[in-house]
Amino acid sequence: MTPVGPVPRLSATWSRPDRLGAVKVRWGAGRMDYQVLPGLYALGNPEAASPVLVSANYKLSFDRLRRAAAGLDAWILVLDTDGINVWCAAGKGTFGTKELVGRIAATGLAAVVDHRRLILPQLAAPGVAGHLVAQRSGFEVVWGPVMAEDLPAFLAAGSVATPEMRRKRFPLRERAALIPVELVNAGKVILPAALGVLLLAGVVHPQTFAAGLLGPGVTGVLAILSGLVAGAVLTPLLLPWLPGRAFAAKGVVVGLPVLLAVLMLRIGVPKTLAEELELAGWMLAGTALAAFLAMNFTGSSTYTSLSGVRREMRYAVPAEIAVGVVGIALWASSLWVI
Repeated sequence: MTPVGPVPRLSATWSRPDRLGAVKVRWGAGRMDYQVLPGLYALGNPEAASPVLVSANYKLSFDRLRRAAAGLDAWILVLDTDGINVWCAAGKGTFGTKELVGRIAATGLAAVVDHRRLILPQLAAPGVAGHLVAQRSGFEVVWGPVMAEDLPAFLAAGSVATPEMRRKRFPLRERAALIPVELVNAGKVILPAALGVLLLAGVVHPQTFAAGLLGPGVTGVLAILSGLVAGAVLTPLLLPWLPGRAFAAKGVVVGLPVLLAVLMLRIGVPKTLAEELELAGWMLAGTALAAFLAMNFTGSSTYTSLSGVRREMRYAVPAEIAVGVVGIALWASSLWVI
């Protein structure tokens, strides 16, 4: 019980539903509905002098914060960010000054704690003006570390961050964690397209339906799946080591050898005009697909800026479409060459 009434008490330990929910949203299931109610929560047994940690109401962000703060007695103030994580919500404005000031007032936080300090994640800085929060609410904004895992050490050091706590890294583990949702989102379009190519090859093949299905149809499906893997899996995993700044170029660097290897294993060295057209067509279309999917990862990366992404899209997307259309046209023409 607090001076403003009962406050939900949290455990730092994830339950089985918490772990299952985290896996589901990593695969895109229920992503936009994975939220907790905004408001004030108690972690452990906080008192009036305990720190106040601010988070978004995206449940995965909220859960990672409470797990990282295991062993601490703290208040957690959750903002209404429409179920968006801290960094993205700060960029969109939902993790912002107005929402923070309003949530302080709505929860009666000033009556719960005897200090006037809020610890915000550093990645919330694009959306929050600390001086305005102080003017409007009386609470000072203290910028915590980038990673929630560093909070115990940050608090133990008197809320002083080391230079390492201020750096946002993007290691292999974090890049790999983003791949499942990229595959799911891309697969919603690409898998039906692959099925369409398979059936089209059977229907328009000048010989039999089975010959088209098992021959150029299967080749097309393999090429499409290779482009998917190259762009949505291998490019994120290899991101720091790929040359160039444009993500589309990185996708090409990965896509070309992957497509060449798969198609050569499938077709071998072309011996006929039809095989040459088929190989050339899918090399172009598959690589264009890999480049496009690699470019999708700009929204998940720490390497990009909004202006840079917009500039890349202006030239890369039309080029990818053009190359993809030419590739499909070459493949389609190969179906009619005996």
